Amino acid sequence: MVTPDHEPEPGGDGTESTIDRGRFGVTERRRPRVDQENRAPSSSVELSKGPTELAEHRGPRVNWRVFVVSAAVIVGFSLWAMLAPANAAGVMRELVLDVATNLGWVYVVTVVLVILFVLWVALSKEGQVRLGPDHSRPEYGMFTWVAMLFGAGVGIDMLFYSVTGPITQYVAPPAADPQSAEAAQDAVVWTMFHYGVSGWAMYSLLGMAMGYFAYRWGMPLSIRAALYPLLGKRVRGPAGDAIDIFALVGTVFGVATSMGIGVVLLNVGFAWLFGLSEGLALQVALVLVAVVMTVAGCLSGVDRGIRLISELNLGIAAAMMLYILVTGQTAFLLNALVANIGRFVGTLPERTLETFAYQPDGPAWMGGWTLFFWAFWLAWGPFVGLFLARISRGRTLREFVIAAITAPVLCDFIIVSIFGNSALSVVMGGDTEFAELAMEQPEQGWYALLEMFPGAAFLIGLATLSGLLFYLTSANSGAMVMANFSSTIPDPAQDGAKWLRIFWALLTALLTIAMLVAGGVTTMEYATLIFAFPVTVVAYLVMASFSKVLRMERAEREGQVVRRRSAAAHGGQVPEKTWKQRLAQLRSYPSAKAVSQFMERTVLPALDAVVTEFREQGYTAALTTTTDTGSGIPTHTLVVTMEGHRDFHYEAAAVEAPVPRIGGRPMSPGHDVYYKVEVFTQTGTEGYDLVGLTQQQVINDVLDRYEAHLSFLRYSSERDYASVLTPTATEPAVPLPTVADDVERVED
Repeated sequence: MVTPDHEPEPGGDGTESTIDRGRFGVTERRRPRVDQENRAPSSSVELSKGPTELAEHRGPRVNWRVFVVSAAVIVGFSLWAMLAPANAAGVMRELVLDVATNLGWVYVVTVVLVILFVLWVALSKEGQVRLGPDHSRPEYGMFTWVAMLFGAGVGIDMLFYSVTGPITQYVAPPAADPQSAEAAQDAVVWTMFHYGVSGWAMYSLLGMAMGYFAYRWGMPLSIRAALYPLLGKRVRGPAGDAIDIFALVGTVFGVATSMGIGVVLLNVGFAWLFGLSEGLALQVALVLVAVVMTVAGCLSGVDRGIRLISELNLGIAAAMMLYILVTGQTAFLLNALVANIGRFVGTLPERTLETFAYQPDGPAWMGGWTLFFWAFWLAWGPFVGLFLARISRGRTLREFVIAAITAPVLCDFIIVSIFGNSALSVVMGGDTEFAELAMEQPEQGWYALLEMFPGAAFLIGLATLSGLLFYLTSANSGAMVMANFSSTIPDPAQDGAKWLRIFWALLTALLTIAMLVAGGVTTMEYATLIFAFPVTVVAYLVMASFSKVLRMERAEREGQVVRRRSAAAHGGQVPEKTWKQRLAQLRSYPSAKAVSQFMERTVLPALDAVVTEFREQGYTAALTTTTDTGSGIPTHTLVVTMEGHRDFHYEAAAVEAPVPRIGGRPMSPGHDVYYKVEVFTQTGTEGYDLVGLTQQQVINDVLDRYEAHLSFLRYSSERDYASVLTPTATEPAVPLPTVADDVERVED
């Protein structure tokens, strides 16, 4: 067996010269010795090292630096808010005014760029890329998935603002005459805008980036992994820890704000239903009770706890909306819903870029409304993004983005429009007392509206249950995500330790209570606006990193053309079969047992012969076999290591498929499914079936794929994809062999 020999020699320019004497001839490479060790990856083979470079341990472990610093920040702020509430509220008020006056445009520009970026990803050709290998498929059905999107991405705060928001924008609009027709047209639309595309675009950005790197490249499910193409191995050090700290602190404040608003609202509902006394004591009690339920829920895991709550929550919310629609002003509410959506779509560009720079009270209004919501979504972005990535494996980027900015947003619009227009009709009818109550005490105003409907007790009970489920979904998934952010988890399917989830649930409860003591909802808004600002930096870094790696997907797609051309003489991508083989396959629907025998008698000997010949020719080749636990069919994987380039990967794996039906009857009596043996590369299936081939045909197919792989690498090296596919000028690639010469050597 011939192996390359490396002889390092020092260079006089701070580089190291390496003499390679191997099967590709004698070449010389010069690379920096130490200063390049932590540079960002500049080729696909370097990017593929991410899973091993980002995770030194196989199982989840606590990242103590992130854990301690984040916990210290939260505890310190909580103690300050509880021991000096007036001082805390005053300082944050001044900071928020400064941010709104001087940096409000940053939030606005960031949201606009995020929306444009995710739409570009979804509508581009790269939108067909999956969050996982090409052959992966979604784990959850569409209804369950949308329910979980909606439940995790929207908190009880939407119910809180669905009444006070429209009334405030009608009575005290930002740029219209109070209680005018123009103010009425925009009153509900402003709240729809704040709960519209902008927040879900932020969720989509972080969710698809984390899911892409985790499921397609095998990296940990974290924001630092999404920045690996920019920072390289530095994401394992202080830079990566700082990013996780920003994300974690922002998440805690975002969830605590939603929880605080939730207990303020639920406090009224429980007092109404059970005759309890409203106030801080009941709010704190609700927080403690909710923490117990959250701990029980988060220990049940994603599939049982959050999934059940999400589906139940969506059903109850739908029932509540239907009840209000039927027992309220049905025609007015439906007409208003259509008009609101139309005005939202028509004014979206202008509204998105609006900063009210020419309004005397513009900064104050922006700080209390639009900027607060933008900061809220930024703070929730890492939290919801990670959770959405966790449940979206197998979906395409296009499907992920389009679904996230349409289905849950439409649900938001229905809820906001029905509640908002119901409240607005009362105020427009002359009930100024209700308007004042809804503006000064939003939680009281929301329940006061529900009391106006027939069967108020039933409706209030249903609404309180819906609010409780909103709250539990956010708190439950939030605890899981916080544990993940403060851990190092190599496997995307795993989560942080259970004790860590309990810890963050308790600490979030402490922060919630502290902000309630320091001034309630207003203080929560201030804190969210301040602590979400560092997350804007993370958003820009993620966009830069993700756009960089999508260039690799573009090159991969363009390389498919060369791959098809290079194998055209041997039947394109599909191995050439005799006419008898083709005819036999039309009626062949093999069982798991038959495919196992084919793997053992045909595929394994063929691959074994090829790997033996590769090794004798001086290649570093390996053949591994694993067994699928479900079907019991073995999977054979041949890997040829190509130093300085992406390895050649040929995997023969069984794929289950339904037996075709004609006239309502299966083509193979007694069988509903059959098995194919498909060929997989590093990025997914090649789409054809090996069953029925001879050993020689399988060997020929391996060589065809190897020849195509060499053609693709050569094509990539000749194009300008230096940032993702070919090494930079500081580290030249190992010269590629010619396709004809290299394949000839194996065939000989």
